[in-house]
Amino acid sequence: MSIGRKIKELRTKLSLTQNELADRCDLTKGYISQIENDLTSPSINTLTDILTALGVNLKDFFNDDEEQIIYKKDDYFKKVRETESITWLVPNSQKNEMEPVLFTLEVGASTDIDMPHEGQEFGYVLKGKITVVYGNKQYICKEGETFYFTTDKNHYLINSGSKQAVIIWVTSPPNF
Repeated sequence: MSIGRKIKELRTKLSLTQNELADRCDLTKGYISQIENDLTSPSINTLTDILTALGVNLKDFFNDDEEQIIYKKDDYFKKVRETESITWLVPNSQKNEMEPVLFTLEVGASTDIDMPHEGQEFGYVLKGKITVVYGNKQYICKEGETFYFTTDKNHYLINSGSKQAVIIWVTSPPNF
């Protein structure tokens, strides 16, 4: 998409007239019209002024990468260990505010003890039964139940059931 068309699209999304945009940038309505119709190209300084008035920075304006919204099995990344497996449901989620994984824990196995850190954790037990150890307390969490806690105490999971446990586990900020 051309610079002019992108500027026009941003302007119309904000319900601004060419006149209103021109006033905000100390430009003329005619000049805004020429830019939007690709009859002229603004200097970097003028483009920066226009984008500032439209609430966008240069980097975002020229970034054509669309944010991925849907993730499919082919996008997942899986790491298998002897007693557990982790499937990252949103690849590269360490750049996001939360990190969802599909976590599988074998019978009798436990995760490593996670020391206190900033954040929160949420889990939904899809299959099996686990014990959530949080500080010096233990909580049973069965299939169809959830856990949620701040990560200000030592914490870890134990598969205390008789079959493999499968959990949707979300951490914020990411730390898997």
